[in-house]
Amino acid sequence: MNRIIICVALLTCMFFKAAFAQNQPNILWIVTDDHRYDAVRAFNKMLTGNEMSELGYVESPNIDRLSEMGTTFINTYCQAQGCAPSRSSMHMGRYPFRSGIYEFEYYNNKAEHLQPTLPEQLEALGYQTLRVGKLGVRIKTLNEKGKAIKHNIYQNNIDFKKLGRDGFTAWGKDWFYELDGKKFDKVIKNLEYFVTDEGEFKYTSLELEKLRPEYTGMAENTLKEYDILRHYNKKKGKYIDKGMILSGVSSRKAGNTRDGYYTSVFIDYLKNKGKTFTVGSQTIAGIEENKPQFFYIGYDFPHTPVLPPASYRERFKKYTYQVPEFNEVELNKMPAQLKKQRSFGASDHFTDQEKQKMIQDYFAFCAYGDNLVGQAVDAFITYNEARNKPYLIVYVNGDHGWKLNDHGSVSKFTPWDVDAHNPIVVVSSDKNKFPEGKVITDFTEFVDVAPTILSAVGAQLSDEKYQYLDGLDMALVASGKAPKRDYVIGESHAVTGPRAFIRTKDYVFSMQTRPHKKRGVDLEWALNATYEALDPALYHMPSDPKEVNNLAFDKAHEAVAMKMKDKLIKIVLGDNRVEVGWGDKAEGIAVYRSNFAPGVHDYKLSLK
Repeated sequence: MNRIIICVALLTCMFFKAAFAQNQPNILWIVTDDHRYDAVRAFNKMLTGNEMSELGYVESPNIDRLSEMGTTFINTYCQAQGCAPSRSSMHMGRYPFRSGIYEFEYYNNKAEHLQPTLPEQLEALGYQTLRVGKLGVRIKTLNEKGKAIKHNIYQNNIDFKKLGRDGFTAWGKDWFYELDGKKFDKVIKNLEYFVTDEGEFKYTSLELEKLRPEYTGMAENTLKEYDILRHYNKKKGKYIDKGMILSGVSSRKAGNTRDGYYTSVFIDYLKNKGKTFTVGSQTIAGIEENKPQFFYIGYDFPHTPVLPPASYRERFKKYTYQVPEFNEVELNKMPAQLKKQRSFGASDHFTDQEKQKMIQDYFAFCAYGDNLVGQAVDAFITYNEARNKPYLIVYVNGDHGWKLNDHGSVSKFTPWDVDAHNPIVVVSSDKNKFPEGKVITDFTEFVDVAPTILSAVGAQLSDEKYQYLDGLDMALVASGKAPKRDYVIGESHAVTGPRAFIRTKDYVFSMQTRPHKKRGVDLEWALNATYEALDPALYHMPSDPKEVNNLAFDKAHEAVAMKMKDKLIKIVLGDNRVEVGWGDKAEGIAVYRSNFAPGVHDYKLSLK
C-alpha cells in the first residue's frame, strides 16, 4: 500500500513538473552592440515625433515591428557605457557598485558577494540555455589550487571567436602562433584578417609582412579593396594596420558575415531537436524539448569594424547626413575625464567625405542588423507557435550607444545621453503583462532585465535567494505597480577612470569617484574631496539636449548640483558598495565594502 502511495505521489509530482515546464515560456534575449537609439525609427517617433534621426535616413522595419508587437521601455539607460561591464550588469541584475565589475577586468564567481548569473538561475529553474555570439561576461571560476579557469554560464555556447577561426566570419582578429603550417618565432597578437565568400583569408598586418615577405603589400591592398577608413589621430595621421574600422564594405555578402552566421546558426539550431549540433569546430547538444528554452543572441553589429555588406552599403551611399557639429568652445567647460575620453576617439579633424562615409556605413550596418534580428525573431515565434508554447522576447537596443562625431568624437564610455540611452522592447505571447504597442516613458535600467525574465518564468522575486537583484520587474513598471524612479544611476571606470552619474528627467550629473582605479583603496575619497576635485558635470536636458554646456559651476544651478552630488555619493559609495581585488589573472576574492548610507537608493530625488 505504501509503495502505491509513493508511486502515485511521484507520478503526480512528475505530472505537475511537466505541466509547469510546459507553461514556462521559451525566451529569446537579443542584445546588439554600440547601437544608437536614433538608428530605430520607432524609437525616434516615440522620443521626437519624427521617424528619422536628426542625422538623416535610418531603416529599421523589424525592430519597429517588435515595438508594435510588445511594450517599449523608451527611457531605459545602461549602467556602464562599455561592453563588458554593461553586459555583466544585465547578466547579474546588479549595479557595478554592487557587483564590483566596473570595466573590462576578468573576475571569478568565488567572491563571497557574487550570486548566480541569469542563465545559471534559469538552469536551476529547469531551463536549457544557449548563447550565440558575443557574451562580454568575463567570468571565471577558481579550481582547487586557486587558479582562475574558464567558466561557462550557458550550457551551450556558439562562440564568435571560434567561428572566426573556422573562417565563418567576414572579419576577425586573433592571436596567431603559426600560418600556412609554419610557426612564428613569437606569437603575432591581434592579427586582423578578412575572409572572402570563397574562404580566402587576407591579413592586414605590417608585422606579418616583415616576417613573411610573401605577404608584402597585402595589408595596403586589402584596405583599398574594402575601402577601409580607420580612426586616426590628428597629429600622427593614418595607419595601414592600426585604428578601429569606422567605414568600409564587408568582404562577404549579406548573411555570410559574423552576425549573419549568428542568425543562421540560431535558426538551424531550432531545427536540431535532441541531436548533436555542429558548427565548424564547435559541437553542442541539441534542444531537449521536455525543457523550457532560454536563447541569448549577442550581436556584434554595429560595433566596429563597421563593415556593412555591399548590398546595404550601396543603398545608403545615396543619403547625405547632417554630421553632428562640434565647437571646441565646449572643451572649456568639459570635465577633464570626459575631455580625456572624447580625445581618444576625436573625429572632428576627419574630412567631410570621411564623416559622411562613417555615418552612412554605420546606419547601413544597423539596417542590415535589423534584418537579421527580424529573421531570428520570426524563426523563434514560428518554433513556439508550432508547439503551442508561450514565449517572451527581450530586445535590448545596444549594450550602450555610440558617438558619430557627437562632442567631436567616435566612441562610447561617457554618461552623455548618446552613450547611455538604450531602449528595451519586451514581447510576450499572451499580450497581458506587456501589451502590444504600449510605450512606457518611466525610467528603466539594464539591471531590470534579469528580474523581468526571472519573474516571467515563475521565480518568486520576494524569495531570499533573489534579494541581491538591484532591478525591477518591468512587467510591474508597465502596469504602474513598481516604484516610480526619479532617477537612474551608473558607474564606469573604462577609459575615463572612475566616474558615476545620476540622471533625472531634466538633469544629468556626473563626477569622478576616485583619482585612481586601485580596488579597495580610498573607497570614500569623494566624501572629503573638494567639489573641483570631483571633476563634476551638470547638464540641463530641456535647454541643452546635446549636453554641451556644463553647468556644474553655474551659481544658478548650485542647489541642484549639490543635491544630485550628495545623492549620488551616498548611493554609489555608501549604499553597500563593493570592490574586489580581482587581480591580473582573476584569482582575487578579497571583498572591500563601503556602507555608510544603507538604503539611500530609494529612487526618490526632489530637486525643488
